[in-house]
Amino acid sequence: MRDSLRQLTLTRFREFVREPEALFWSLLFPILLTVGLGIAFRNRPAETVHVAVTGEVAAARRALAAMRAADGLAADSLDAADARAALATGRVALVVHADTGGVVRYEYDDTRPDSRNARLLADDAIQRGAGRADPMSSTDRHVREAGSRYVDFVVPGLLGMGLMGNGIWGIGFAVVDARRRKFLKRLMATPMSRAEFLGSFVIGRFALLVIEVLVLVGFAALAFDVPVRGSYAQLALICVMGSLVFGTMGLLIASRAKTIEGASGLMNLAMLPMWVLSGVFFSSENFPDAIQPFVQALPLTAVNDALRANMLRGDGWTVVGPELAIIAAWTVVAFVLAMKLFRWR
Repeated sequence: MRDSLRQLTLTRFREFVREPEALFWSLLFPILLTVGLGIAFRNRPAETVHVAVTGEVAAARRALAAMRAADGLAADSLDAADARAALATGRVALVVHADTGGVVRYEYDDTRPDSRNARLLADDAIQRGAGRADPMSSTDRHVREAGSRYVDFVVPGLLGMGLMGNGIWGIGFAVVDARRRKFLKRLMATPMSRAEFLGSFVIGRFALLVIEVLVLVGFAALAFDVPVRGSYAQLALICVMGSLVFGTMGLLIASRAKTIEGASGLMNLAMLPMWVLSGVFFSSENFPDAIQPFVQALPLTAVNDALRANMLRGDGWTVVGPELAIIAAWTVVAFVLAMKLFRWR
């Protein structure tokens, strides 16, 4: 490595290490987000829903006994006024009115998922208590394994989001700041070549990429048992190509911008659609079919889909390959445009 390239690369490291904010957002923030989301959306046993029973004494007593014998229900006997008040204040999810003649009326808010669940559980318990027999026998097999939880889904998304943020912000801001301080103009008077200057950003990003990926993936595996079912070589290639595509996008955004404010606006404009549409915190398939071609063409969507295919499903190159092709296409287009539009002054 030429000495000028080595010094420029060391400069990139010093700029990163001397910024506490960069260290926080690049390394610590993804871990804190993983902890928060992993705890908030952890897999938990089915919750017990509370039900109020009212109506004719004998019928209400039979309904109460049937529901207390069922799993997942906590039933209490209340008079009609107290039962409605409990439903209105959210203390119970369902009110069961049991009258003579075998008539049962359910009162609940159908916009509340717990109320809909309570209605199904209560009706099943009451019908069984009245002697209903199932025409077919059934058994349950509970499957609980790493890979199906929300934290497993969100960690690859956080990794992709980190690659995007650090690539676009890290390179874009450094270039614009150097242009704003007339640093680029002064560098042009040195023996340094333009390729070495831009290459120092690429080398610096790849070195930091190793730390970034190891910290997040390692923490997720140790703390939440998040799996990596595919090959580590494939995972490394996805991360390298993801870092490269967002780095070239950052270079393109910074190719003409002269102020931090202008660059910040362009970066947010480029990243905001991907934050929302590319499946960081929820599946990109939730969006309408009409916009799916646009969503699937976004580079962050391709990165996230490739990361999840590798980490969660262990898919091979036939699945990951098309996503890598999208990433490569964005990289080439962004790099060519950046070289054509780049302003050194």
